[in-house]
Amino acid sequence: MQGKRILYLMLGWFSLITGIIGIFLPLLPTTPLVLLAAWCFSRSSVRFHTWLIEHKFFGPIVRDWQSSDGIPRKARNRAIIFMWAGMAISIFIVSRFWATIGLITIGLCVSTYLLRMPIRSEVTADLKAPDKETTGTSKRPEDKDGTS
Repeated sequence: MQGKRILYLMLGWFSLITGIIGIFLPLLPTTPLVLLAAWCFSRSSVRFHTWLIEHKFFGPIVRDWQSSDGIPRKARNRAIIFMWAGMAISIFIVSRFWATIGLITIGLCVSTYLLRMPIRSEVTADLKAPDKETTGTSKRPEDKDGTS
């Protein structure tokens, strides 16, 4: 069992680091790699999984995916627009028939998947994540006095 845990841990860190690199490289996907890291951490390390869920930048991605409430309409539309823009640039640069067919097929499948996902209203999202300042509570156990 220990070997499996180490494998998941290594794959989780590799996915997270590759996802961070994907922020700066246009064709490397960030979100799927962060979600893969969260999945790997959930099977290998409670500490790293909790850290990723509470992370300032990556936490909302993972929490939105793990909840069954759906995604905000604005985020879905932005994802579709940027995905197709990136694919159009790739098609133009590569200009190979097989690559064009592959990218269009992948784009249609991902767009269909995103369009079929439930839409979460922004008001619901605001109610589910109360501001730490207004409630006076902290999610992290080390912040018992409420300071950061």
